[in-house]
Amino acid sequence: MSDDPPQPIHACCIAIDGRGVLIAGPSGSGKSDLTLRLIDAGAALVSDDYTIVSVRDGGLFATPPDTIAGRIEVRGIGIVERPFVQDVPVALWVEAGTPDRLPEPATRSIAGIALPAFTLSLLEASAPARIRLMLDGIV
Repeated sequence: MSDDPPQPIHACCIAIDGRGVLIAGPSGSGKSDLTLRLIDAGAALVSDDYTIVSVRDGGLFATPPDTIAGRIEVRGIGIVERPFVQDVPVALWVEAGTPDRLPEPATRSIAGIALPAFTLSLLEASAPARIRLMLDGIV
């Protein structure tokens, strides 16, 4: 079976210790805000708002679209330039929403690849720490 061609998805992506995290949700849910806070805490920008994903060697990889590579929208400021990385293996899916107190394990399939999936209130102060805990649990 051949790998699927790259496709855009509506999600931000950051890399923490070389592992990609896709952050999805409707406009205004805090995707870019959380992405900015994670970058401020040491994560690397992959892409803001849209991410190109591709399947290779049985894994999902993320890269920014050429048109927005290295750019992030910061409400109240505008579009700002930031260093970015590309071709990052994706390890986690985070969806904007109200999480259950004790959620059951969940997955999200992207291009046929199952990713651990979590729901998170993106604008909560603890959201960056929670994402790091989610990644720690994946190992």
